[in-house]
Amino acid sequence: MIPLQLTLKNFLSYREATLDFRGLHTACICGSNGAGKSSLLEAIAWAIWGQSRTATEDDVINAGEMDVRVDFTFINNYQTYRIIRSRHRGRSPGLEFQVETESGSFRSLSGKNVRTTQHKIITDLRLDYDTFINSAYLRQGRADEFMLRRPNERKQILADLLKLDRYEELAEKAKDTTKQFKGQTEQLTVNLQRLKEQLEQREDIVREGEHLKEKLEQLHKEQTVESKQLKGFQALDGERQTWQQQFLWQKEECERLGKECDRVLQDRQRQKTELHELQELCDRETEIISGYQGLLQLQQEEENLATKFQAYQEAQQQKQQLQQQLERKRNELNLQLRQTQTRLEALEQQDRELVELFQRGEEIDRAIAQLKEHRQQLDRLDSLQHEVSPLLQRRGEIALEVERTQTRLSARLEQLRASEREFSAQTARFSDLRQTVWEVNAKVEELDKKKVYRDRVQEKGQEQRAAQERLQENQRTYEKRIKELQQKLELLEVPEAICPLCERPLDEHYRGAVVDKTQQEQENIQQQFWLLREQMAEGDRKLQALRAEYAQITQELEPYDSLLQQRGQVETDLDRTYQFHERLQENQAEQESLRRSLEEGNYALELQTELQNLDRELQRLNYDEQTHALVREEVKRWRWAEIKQAKLEDARQKHEQIAAQKPQLETAIAQLQTQLEGLGSNSELQQQILQVEGYLRELGYNRDRHNAAIAELRQAQSWQLRHQQLQRAQQELPKVQNRLQGLEERLEKEQKDKRAIEERLAQLQEQMVQMPDHSAEIHRLEVNIQQRRRQMDELLANQGRQQQQLAQLETTQQQKEDTQQQLDTIRRKHRVYQELAQAFGKNGLQALMIENVLPQLEAETNQILGRLTGNQLHVQFLTQRTGKSSRSKKKNAKLIDTLDILIADVRGTRPYETYSGGEAFRINFSIRLALAKLLAQRAGTSVQMLIIDEGFGTQDREGCDRLIAAINAIASDFKCILAVTHMPQFKEAFQHRIEVIKTDSGSQLTLLD
Repeated sequence: MIPLQLTLKNFLSYREATLDFRGLHTACICGSNGAGKSSLLEAIAWAIWGQSRTATEDDVINAGEMDVRVDFTFINNYQTYRIIRSRHRGRSPGLEFQVETESGSFRSLSGKNVRTTQHKIITDLRLDYDTFINSAYLRQGRADEFMLRRPNERKQILADLLKLDRYEELAEKAKDTTKQFKGQTEQLTVNLQRLKEQLEQREDIVREGEHLKEKLEQLHKEQTVESKQLKGFQALDGERQTWQQQFLWQKEECERLGKECDRVLQDRQRQKTELHELQELCDRETEIISGYQGLLQLQQEEENLATKFQAYQEAQQQKQQLQQQLERKRNELNLQLRQTQTRLEALEQQDRELVELFQRGEEIDRAIAQLKEHRQQLDRLDSLQHEVSPLLQRRGEIALEVERTQTRLSARLEQLRASEREFSAQTARFSDLRQTVWEVNAKVEELDKKKVYRDRVQEKGQEQRAAQERLQENQRTYEKRIKELQQKLELLEVPEAICPLCERPLDEHYRGAVVDKTQQEQENIQQQFWLLREQMAEGDRKLQALRAEYAQITQELEPYDSLLQQRGQVETDLDRTYQFHERLQENQAEQESLRRSLEEGNYALELQTELQNLDRELQRLNYDEQTHALVREEVKRWRWAEIKQAKLEDARQKHEQIAAQKPQLETAIAQLQTQLEGLGSNSELQQQILQVEGYLRELGYNRDRHNAAIAELRQAQSWQLRHQQLQRAQQELPKVQNRLQGLEERLEKEQKDKRAIEERLAQLQEQMVQMPDHSAEIHRLEVNIQQRRRQMDELLANQGRQQQQLAQLETTQQQKEDTQQQLDTIRRKHRVYQELAQAFGKNGLQALMIENVLPQLEAETNQILGRLTGNQLHVQFLTQRTGKSSRSKKKNAKLIDTLDILIADVRGTRPYETYSGGEAFRINFSIRLALAKLLAQRAGTSVQMLIIDEGFGTQDREGCDRLIAAINAIASDFKCILAVTHMPQFKEAFQHRIEVIKTDSGSQLTLLD
């Protein structure tokens, strides 16, 4: 990866910045502490992988801004790419991945979302974040990160750089395929054994088929004889059933006729009763007709009275309407009279008020003169106020701005003092945090070992569980086979038993041989079953022990996640401590500057000068706000005179109008009073009311007589019902007499038919007694034939099953041959994939490739370290070490895979932690440079950029010269080398310099040759 251009917007301490890497081979990024040197390189890592040293994702946004954006253009594998990463506070991030086309424009390679695009970037670069910071990027405060990793993590990092993970994937695939083949082998073995057992039953099935054939022929002969007997008995029984059916039909007909005679007798009695009632009603004909005539007369009288009542009701309603109209007319005239009188009284009251207002005319004229004098004085003061107001407003704004500036500086000073106390307290925690990191790393390393052991226990448990499942499957097979053999023995114990295979009768000798063979097979399977039960019990005990051990280790691993979280938190706190130290120095310098400004009043100087000039101008104008307010109040106090003067003019006009309206109102009142007096005597409505009253007297309607007529009519209503019954009786009497005669004739006929059927029944009963009943013999023969048919069906079904079994055995023989061939093939593949899993595993090709790479890495590291230390230090990489088990003898001690780094000087081999800061940095630097150079030489990940972020401060003059010499020595292997430092003597050693300074508008950078 070769950088071309980096553009920043609101990233950490930068607001707007662009850095062009074209033409830069070795360059130094220099500036004071906290200026933003490391932020420039953090931007590259954040743009590509979205990761940085900040605690949260929003912390990369510049303070006071809402969004951030970084554009990074670079070359990878001779292709130009551009990555644009952005983020807005509280929102999801944005990511764009582009590639340059032949025309010079960029084409998007982004996926559907950020995660897909990030995966695309890592895939194309073939470099992830962890590999980058452990090889090509020596981050600030983390140059020793590769050395501080555990040995197994170092080995994993080296494997990732060499892209050995593809071999691990192949090993996992080979293991999975091996497990599949192993399961298939076990399944095919079980299937093959089952097929062999099925083929052993062929001879028994053939013998059983011959026995079934003989038994079917015997049953067929017996069935033919009994079928002929059944047909003869069924013919005789059919004739007897015919006579019996005739007897039953005649008996039913006789019972029907008896019921019909009873019903006719009941109908005849009902008709006689009805005839008697009709005859009595016809005898009362004279009485009913007389009552009915009286009813008609009463109905005519009630109709006449109802007509008069309707006319009476209409006349009364008309009279009420006329009276209501007369009352409404009287009320309207009274209302008009009261309204006119009220208007006349109101005009007289207004006339009196106007006379009083005319008497105050002189007083109003004097007040008008005072109002004009005060208004002239107010106009002069208003004009002066227009000149003074902008000056007063500007003076207030300037005074407020000066006060705000002083308050802001004081608040900033107090804030800096509080931050100073906080930074001092945070810086004091450095030693404790470093010790905590060492302790937590030791605990995590110990738990990692237990975690690996727990995984091994889990694998053993899974293998044991799979073995238990196979044993359970075999147990079910044995139980099923034992049950089948027990059923076979039970069938053989029955006298005249049939062979379970061919279903032929067994003689005593053959039955004993079959029983012995079956019992022997049962005993063999039973012994295998008990042996299987013992294996299952032993497996359960092992599985229980593994579960207990797994649970114990899991319980011991409970603090693992919390320790990882604690380690991450402590490392974050340690990084923040470095930042707090830099911010503390900046804080103290800013405090001193603010304190001098506040004591000397050296702030907002232009505003203070403008404030003095405004005070002199206001003094010259001599404007008094109090006098202005007093004059304004006087104008308000005499303003009533204008209002009264206007009212006086209106009063003169209104007085003339009142004088003209009063005579008109008095005339209207006299007319309304005259109309009210004539309304009750000679009005049209009064004449209509008198005519309606005369019509009511002529009508002569009597309500009492009407009510009496209605009561008499209600009592006489029953004669109408009796008259209707009389008419119906006169019509029905001949019909009832005819129906009664018809019933007499029908009854006589039915009784005659009944006597004839009773004679026929007696004859049929005598004939049935003479015919014998063969139903018992027929039932017995039908039962025998049915049972024999079921036996023949069962035998035929068994014969069909045997034929099907024989055909199935032919198929089974072919399946056995195919299964055996398939089993041999799978066993061969199983062995092949087992060897592939071992070859692709960590102890196979991966370990071999690491073993081949480490000598080159060790030689390159010692070459660089020798130049840095004058051949005083030497590094050795070990990939295996002896286990610490005290129970094993030394010669039989187990070798453990690792990646230990041994460091030796003139005094011997010592731990890495015992070396000084300068020595430790040279060691880290040498390993990192050797690793980066090794990666550049290999065809896998091509690291063409080297970044060294802060580390030269731990070196003396001679160490710095050696570092510069080492960098120049490897410069030809990299396209771009960037070194970050704040040491002035180190800047001059580089061809190009990137100066970074921090201003009020953010960090700024300048490229110097």
